[in-house]
Amino acid sequence: MKLINKAVLFILLTVSTIATAQDMDKGFSNLEKGEFGKAEVFFKNILKDYPENKTARLCYARAIGLNNQADKALDNFIQLKKEYPGDLEIELNYAEALLWNKKFTEAKTFYSELVERNPTNFVAHLGYANTLSNLKEFKEALFYVNKALVLSPANPGALISRKYIKLGYANEKVNQKSYAEAEAFYDEILVDFPGDKETMLNKANLFLITKNIEKGKETYGVLAKTNPIMALNGLSLIEHIDGKDKKALEIAEEAVQKVVGNTDEALVKQTQERYVQALIWNKKYKVAQAKIEELNTQYKNENWLLALSATLAVYRSDFKESIGYYSTILENDSKSFDGNLGIANAYYADGETHKSLDAVTKTLEIFKNQNDAVNFLKKINEEYTPTLEEKLSYAFDNGKNTAKATLTSIVIPVSTKLAFNASYQYRETENTVTKASAKTNDFLAGVNYKFHPKISYTFNAGVTSANSNTSSYNQALIHTFFKIKPMKLQDLEIGYKREIQNFNSDLIDKEIAANNYYLNYNLSTNFNFGWFTQYFYTTQTDDNTRNLLFTSFYYNFMSSPVLKGGLNYQYIAFKNQVPTDYFSPSKFNAVEVFIELLKDEKIAKVNSWFYNANLATGYQFIENNDKQWTYRVQAKLGYKFSDRLLANIYGIKSNIASVSVAGFTYTEMGLRLKWNLFDKPIFELK
Repeated sequence: MKLINKAVLFILLTVSTIATAQDMDKGFSNLEKGEFGKAEVFFKNILKDYPENKTARLCYARAIGLNNQADKALDNFIQLKKEYPGDLEIELNYAEALLWNKKFTEAKTFYSELVERNPTNFVAHLGYANTLSNLKEFKEALFYVNKALVLSPANPGALISRKYIKLGYANEKVNQKSYAEAEAFYDEILVDFPGDKETMLNKANLFLITKNIEKGKETYGVLAKTNPIMALNGLSLIEHIDGKDKKALEIAEEAVQKVVGNTDEALVKQTQERYVQALIWNKKYKVAQAKIEELNTQYKNENWLLALSATLAVYRSDFKESIGYYSTILENDSKSFDGNLGIANAYYADGETHKSLDAVTKTLEIFKNQNDAVNFLKKINEEYTPTLEEKLSYAFDNGKNTAKATLTSIVIPVSTKLAFNASYQYRETENTVTKASAKTNDFLAGVNYKFHPKISYTFNAGVTSANSNTSSYNQALIHTFFKIKPMKLQDLEIGYKREIQNFNSDLIDKEIAANNYYLNYNLSTNFNFGWFTQYFYTTQTDDNTRNLLFTSFYYNFMSSPVLKGGLNYQYIAFKNQVPTDYFSPSKFNAVEVFIELLKDEKIAKVNSWFYNANLATGYQFIENNDKQWTYRVQAKLGYKFSDRLLANIYGIKSNIASVSVAGFTYTEMGLRLKWNLFDKPIFELK
């Protein structure tokens, strides 16, 4: 934050009583008007005739110092200080010259002595305040600038210095997440400088960080009285954060129209930038691309345009392309915030975790405690932190079957590529009519290895121990699969799963093991449509086989929260029909329409709710029988208590026959807890 270079530090020179005093009035005037080049020439000429004149030497040193020759000015003041020890006027200028040369630690030591020896000197107190501000010692800086204002009430230079000290102090409070204190400083500044643009923008940014939509709109509303276009740009971003991207685009379009003919190039660029961002938020990618190309003819791939191209590429899932744009930004400016954090996000999206970590670490080295970078690093840390999950459930159907279960799972990442996991499930089933009952204990342990940014492999193995009214046995359990991203916007899972049919007590008693060979494939698009397909081929130890196909075609109506709807189709066929044992039609077809609302727990903030609701209805066709109406309701409601703990309840109710027999209804409800065991990974992220 620019604090001191905008502050006015005006030092009155005490003119010595000499015969040539009147001859220097023009030079004094040059200094006061900021005509430092002219002042330098003037006093240099004076010194040709009067080389020992203290005032001329002091003014000359001051002129060259303010004319970008700070090191030479300091040398001159050091010499004067030697020749005139204890001269307050020279000492004040010497101290200021230390500031020009960014020797803030030396200046602090010298100013502290000055104010101690001169407790009523306004210039010394103001200089000391500015020095402390440069050292980011804002509390002390504020104390001394206030003392300066007591010595010279309402002094314009001191008020401006206090403004920038408070802006710096507020920025520090924002980084410390002491948001109320930061807001108080902004309000104090606005008492001294009503409607100050810089302060209003900082205050509005505070409300963007804290997601305080109403206060943000209020602040931009005040700013609109003096800076309407800038306010519109801010309001567009506010609407985006509030999840109202269409409104954000409408405001951005209004700002673009208003900025036509404006001579403030920085404002023009900012407005065009926000407009393109709003187009991207609304997935108007072709229009955004065309606008970027149009702007490139005028601004020749400036960094802000490269950042827009990189953002567009991320939204299109062209992560390699996005990395290329961010790399060019960093070649132009290695300390670019957009470049450093942008490439961190792009690497992460592309599966390059190590490179992403390097980039976000560099971002935080340059921008200490920057909120977005801190949150991004926290997200990566959470991904690789050991987790413990507990799920309790109770289910029943209209066949008088009940099931109670508890499932405990633990995942322990030991690197960004390797993680171990284990789970234990206890399940108890009973038929309340036949009194048949069974208990199963499932133990699984395994490993997940990511050997390519777009390919990971998981292997889990274990055993199930079953006990029923008439039998007791152990059977092996296996689940192994590959997860692959073959192309952008595509996800593929290919796997094998060996399990025991355990829907009810009768099935457990029959000891039927199923070997499932399966494939899951999801295709997303940049135009809101998506397609998910699942295929299972199952062989069973009772010499039966099954083919199962499920496919879903859907459309995303909203992205925050997610709202999508579509059409599902399911087909099942068994080689053998054994209806007395389990639901095994030679052909089964089901068609349904569905709608789903989702706020994912991964994006939920601390002390906020997450949820999921899925409603579906349609018809099922069993063998050659008449169609039957079906329904399915799934719901989840959860709360994130902290960065480490969340919980949710859930419920399922369905009458689709694909999991049991025709004419049945199934209900399940449960509670789930998820706890991050530690506040960071057990290995060093690097």
